[in-house]
Amino acid sequence: MAQQIIFYILALVIVVFSVMAVTSRRIIRSATYLLFVLLGTAGLYLLLNYHFLFAVQIAVYAGGIMVLFIMAIFLTHRPEKHTESQQGKKYVFAALLSITGLVITGFIIVTNVTRIYNYVTENEINMQDIGSALMGYEKYQYVLPFEVVSVLLLACIIGAILIARPEKNEEKQLEENSKGE
Repeated sequence: MAQQIIFYILALVIVVFSVMAVTSRRIIRSATYLLFVLLGTAGLYLLLNYHFLFAVQIAVYAGGIMVLFIMAIFLTHRPEKHTESQQGKKYVFAALLSITGLVITGFIIVTNVTRIYNYVTENEINMQDIGSALMGYEKYQYVLPFEVVSVLLLACIIGAILIARPEKNEEKQLEENSKGE
């Protein structure tokens, strides 16, 4: 009974902070809300006794990726211009589309819940299998995708630095302003 209560609390936290991350107009707050979503997901892994996935979720996603997001935001942040408020029709359409997606997803989950339960409870995987799957180089193992993601993250960091760098005209203006003072 206690596990069900904890599950519902974590699910509520994940849903609420997901909505807040998507609807927030300030990007730093959205990144913070995303951090809480990732921590809630880690809590679900802990609740399911997936200690390795819990540790990976905390270390990689909640730790490393969120630091990368926040640094990229700080490096590329430019002052925002005020935009006109969205029209009500767009909100109604978005709400209807979201509700439709929720109903379709709920229908798929309800019709397949026994098959999903049987698949999840079929076999238990030990830590050695997870480690060999993550660091193996054969078919259905993940060293190559891991390296591709690391190169992609490096490219994102380099791109953020290039975008945040002042342009030549801005540099000249800064030099002229500092000489004139």
